[in-house]
Amino acid sequence: MKNIKAIIFDAYGTLFDVNSAAEKCKEKIGDKWEGFSNYWRITQLEYTWLRSLMKRHKDFWKITEDSLDKSMKAYKIDSSMKNELLYLYKILSPFNEVPEVLKTLKKKNLKLAILSNGTPSLLNQLIKSNNLENIFSDIFSIEEVGIYKPDSKVYDIPIKKYQIKKEEVVFLSSNTWDVSGGGNYGYNSIWVNRNNNIFDNLDYKPKNEIKNLTELLAII
Repeated sequence: MKNIKAIIFDAYGTLFDVNSAAEKCKEKIGDKWEGFSNYWRITQLEYTWLRSLMKRHKDFWKITEDSLDKSMKAYKIDSSMKNELLYLYKILSPFNEVPEVLKTLKKKNLKLAILSNGTPSLLNQLIKSNNLENIFSDIFSIEEVGIYKPDSKVYDIPIKKYQIKKEEVVFLSSNTWDVSGGGNYGYNSIWVNRNNNIFDNLDYKPKNEIKNLTELLAII
């Protein structure tokens, strides 16, 4: 790719494993931990979209807690585990290749940033708990505009900050709706397809699809 000035990453599911919170409790939860974790994530995302449509904004941490409450009831998880699961969500583990790839990209003369639904405090805690300080030029949160992805106001945040063109941005996400949101906005969106999923039909098809961030190094 030519004339790229910024590489922008989604956080949840792209850099950090959203299933790692429940996985760390799988002995307590049992075999249903993965189904429960996926249900929690889907509910969390649905709440972001529904609240955006209803113009009833709550920050991502409150939505994470609300969606956990529903998921624990649906999967009959002991309510005494709530605080532990919430704490573990604040310190989600990165995918294995992420730290080294980010350090390699940092050596290039490009801005590295995160653009996420998460609150600034949540994102900063994730970065600190995983020793990723001094990697990113900026941590952009949807809280700046008060609406969730994939609203175009979110993707506009880095453009306004950096005063660059949309096509000068590479945007990476594991979420197909987010890839489409960024791509339809004008970014060079790359799909990080970690689980061999099928892409959604949302008027955008990414030119590049990778299985993990290591494959990004051959593109940039």
